[in-house]
Amino acid sequence: MAQNRRSFLSMAALSAGAMTFSNQIFGNNVNSNHLDMDLPSSIARLQPMTDGVLPITVEERKQRIVKAQQLMDQHKIDAIFLEGTVSCTYFTGMHWGQSERTFGIVIPAKGSITYICPKFEEDRAMELINPVFGNEVRCWEEHESPYAVIFGTIKDKGVKYKRIGMEERVRFFIADGVKKLATGFEVVDATPITAGCRMFKTKAEIALMQKANDVTIEAYKAAFTTIRPGMSQTELSNNISAAFRKLGFNGGASVQVGKYSALPHGSIVPQTILEGDVVMVDGGTSCEGYASDITRTIVVGKPTQRQIDVWNLEQQAQNAAFDAIKIGAVCEVVDAAARAVIENHGFNKGYKLPGLPHRTGHGIGMEGHEWTNFVKGNKTPIAVGMCFSDEPTISIPGEFGIRLEDCLYIGEDGPHFFSKLSPSIEQPFG
Repeated sequence: MAQNRRSFLSMAALSAGAMTFSNQIFGNNVNSNHLDMDLPSSIARLQPMTDGVLPITVEERKQRIVKAQQLMDQHKIDAIFLEGTVSCTYFTGMHWGQSERTFGIVIPAKGSITYICPKFEEDRAMELINPVFGNEVRCWEEHESPYAVIFGTIKDKGVKYKRIGMEERVRFFIADGVKKLATGFEVVDATPITAGCRMFKTKAEIALMQKANDVTIEAYKAAFTTIRPGMSQTELSNNISAAFRKLGFNGGASVQVGKYSALPHGSIVPQTILEGDVVMVDGGTSCEGYASDITRTIVVGKPTQRQIDVWNLEQQAQNAAFDAIKIGAVCEVVDAAARAVIENHGFNKGYKLPGLPHRTGHGIGMEGHEWTNFVKGNKTPIAVGMCFSDEPTISIPGEFGIRLEDCLYIGEDGPHFFSKLSPSIEQPFG
């Protein structure tokens, strides 16, 4: 359960602390041997898992743009504007980012993409642009209005409905700037277009997510063998990050111990693992931009009957959620199924604690959290190509929390987990 869609690259950097080992060093067999001496043996012997990774093709990105344009016509939108964020990468393969200067792309309902760029960064933009999607770059000087350039571009592409879509990550000052100039036009939410594309994964996307999940399980397996009483959460987190690097990926995980495992997103309080403690590990990696998100919860040493019972109940809830996933069923039934298991065993209803304090699952793809969610009130029908987490936490404040999280995709024949489930509290890996 990644926090607020934060990238696992950022999580890894945070968890690694003062570690200075880079991916380039770990990816170089010549230079990494002396570093391996400082790693636990279970991590040092890991080998890269980068073989067989197939990036998203230009042809698939072209198909995405065509689908977006079809959706624009359905929703009566003339064009959408995106900043240089994940959706921009999704459609074009370009990585840019956001700054105080407006950069982005206009995807019209008909025709090719146009790039909106600060003039002094035009050369850089031209280096990154794939002309297959459109090679027009419209620039604005420092004293000029980028909003006027955006609006002018949309008008020049041809308008039918006088409706401009703004992708959800477009910042207010940009959307508002366009709105103030677009007299007679309506500025609307472009989520039906962007989510309408990104929410449904192709086989190529699912293959990349499968690789990310496979890598995460291998990193966890290696790092979990290093867990011992007296170990700090930071050391375990560092070991997980090191395991990812040995496997050839950026990745990391949060580690919460004992009573802090009852906090779904953990605590900033430094923690030390002791005999009998619950340890919750939540994290993942990405492969060609596609994320994994896996949580495993164990007990160090011999678990108590209380810990076993709650763990087993969590397992039942996760299985109940999975069993409720049917093509055509609405998303909220999955949350209801998991919640019923937990509440029927005496835990509080709704989000009250002790009990299940959050939705049962979230969408996942290029971001750790994206559309749509297994949550009460969500009437979105489950459809082929959707991907979700299945993670109904049981939180008992002041005592411990148990979360099992595995992600899944919806195939033509129904749901499939990316990872093998935890068999028991003493056996975290299937």
